[in-house]
Formats: sequence, C-alpha cells, structure tokens
Amino acid sequence: MTSTRGGKPAEPAVAPTTVGGAQPAGSPDVEREFTVKARTQTQMIVRRFLRHRLAVISLVVFVCILLFAFIGGALWHYKSGQLPENPDYSAAPSWKHPMGTTNTGQDNMALVMKGTQRSIEIALFVALTATLVGAIYGAIAGLYRGSTDSLMMRFVDIMLTFPIIAVASLLTYNFNANSWFWLAIIISALTWPYVSRIVRGVVLSLREKEFIEAARAIGASDRRIIFRHLIPNAMGPIIVTVTILVAVTILTETALSFIGFGVQFPDTSLGLLVSGAQTAVKTRPWLFYFPGVFIILIALTINFIGDGLRDAFDPTQTRVRA
Repeated sequence: MTSTRGGKPAEPAVAPTTVGGAQPAGSPDVEREFTVKARTQTQMIVRRFLRHRLAVISLVVFVCILLFAFIGGALWHYKSGQLPENPDYSAAPSWKHPMGTTNTGQDNMALVMKGTQRSIEIALFVALTATLVGAIYGAIAGLYRGSTDSLMMRFVDIMLTFPIIAVASLLTYNFNANSWFWLAIIISALTWPYVSRIVRGVVLSLREKEFIEAARAIGASDRRIIFRHLIPNAMGPIIVTVTILVAVTILTETALSFIGFGVQFPDTSLGLLVSGAQTAVKTRPWLFYFPGVFIILIALTINFIGDGLRDAFDPTQTRVRA
C-alpha cells in the first residue's frame, strides 16, 4: 500500500539505473576501484629518470664500457703488457686485432681495456672521496653558519682559486707520485671544495625546515642531525655532483697523463695511451683514436647520466598518482 502526500500518491523508490551492470558514479565501490596506492619517492625518481631517454641510453653505454674494461680484459686472449708469440708489428685493425697493434706488436685492444679500467678507477675513487669530504665539510659549515661558516668558506674560496691541472702537475712532480692511487689522492684534494660549496647551499635551506627543529627539540646532537637528516636529504644534489666529478676527473687525468704528470709506465691509462700515440697520428692513427673515442664516450655518457639524475631528483617535481 502506497502512502499519499498532499492527496497525490507518492512515487515508489527506484534504484539508481546502471549501464551494463556498472556501479553508479560516486558509489563507494567505484571510489575503491579507481583509487591507486601512491608511488614512493624512490619509484618516482626511477620513473622520472627512465623518461630521460638520452640518460637511459648513456647508462647502458657506460655499463657496456665497464664490462669492456673490467671483464673484457680477463676474457680477451691478448693481455696488456705481454707480447704474443708471433707478434704483428704495427698491424692495422683486423679480425685478429680489432684495434690494431703497436710498433712492438702489443695488441692495442688489450691496452685500451687496461687503460679504460685504470682511468675509471681513478675517476670513481676521486668522485667518491671528494664527495665524502666535501659533503661533510659543507654540511658542517651550513649547519653552524656565523663565524664558523665564514672561516670555512674563506678557506674553500682560496682552494678554488688554484688551477687544478697546474697544481696537480706540481704536486705529482715534487712528490714523485707515480702511482695512480697518489694521483687520485691529489685530484681529490683539489676537487672537494666544489662539492662543499654545493652541499653548503643545500644545507642552508634544509636547516630551516621543521624536521630539523623537531630533531633539535628532542635533543638530537649536531652529529646526528648532519649524518641522519641533512646529508640524506641532500642526496639528490650530491649524487648529481658525483657524476659530474667522474667526467671532470677523466678529463683531468687525461690532461695530466698527456703532459707527462699522470699515470706512468709500466702502468697505463687512456691519457697515457693518447700521449704515447700523438707522434703516430698519421702513420698508425688507430693507436691515437681508439683511446680518444673511449675518453669522449665516458665523458659524454657520464654527463648525460648526470642530466637525467638532476631531472629525477628535481625537488620542484610534483607528487603524482597513477
């Protein structure tokens, strides 16, 4: 029996119509169906990096260079510094010797593998060491500010006035630093101020954030604030700086070895190979151009990877849901 309102029969309640059995818009089931879990910060960083196609291609190329340098030497039947049983003197590139041979019969591909390995080892050592020292130094200066910051940054300004190649040449000559390790130490000592400048600028902004004030309020020490809060939150610019330092170190080591103040014989590097082949550019060009190509490839790929990382860690990117 239907009730009446104002003398007119009331219309019976009708269920919302659906099309094809789908739930009506605004129902809880539809909201649950289209709600997706938000991506984490790491997932968003990886996604933004993968969108940078040139950076992804450069990463693949750089990994291939690493495999060529560190694994190829162990698999290649010719070894660096060893003469084959039947040497081919000054042979042009062929299937037997893809990068030709030297005037002493050594396989140039084995030398390039060894030189690439040594140059990458120096570059990675310098990048990690200079970044570690510079990040801690810059974080301390940015946290304390005042006279401490002023004094520390004036020292950095003095260090930045020194030309890296000239000072590194002088130090390697005076200390007779023939080992690649000491060469890497010298380059690290001259490049960490660049990192400290960048980290200090980031820390000056981070120290005013609420989470730093909260850490101070609960009694966190300055050491804990630096290593647990400031440096981890500055990892974006720090990682980008590492990639830049790798490329800079490759070029610096090449320049030092080219002028005779870098890696010394019997060790080898890409810069030393280019330096040794400069007189044979017209007669045996493969000795000069193959290590030169690897220098260019490493520097370009690292720079493009740095561009991709800078875009991926860009703090202005908005948080998205998918």
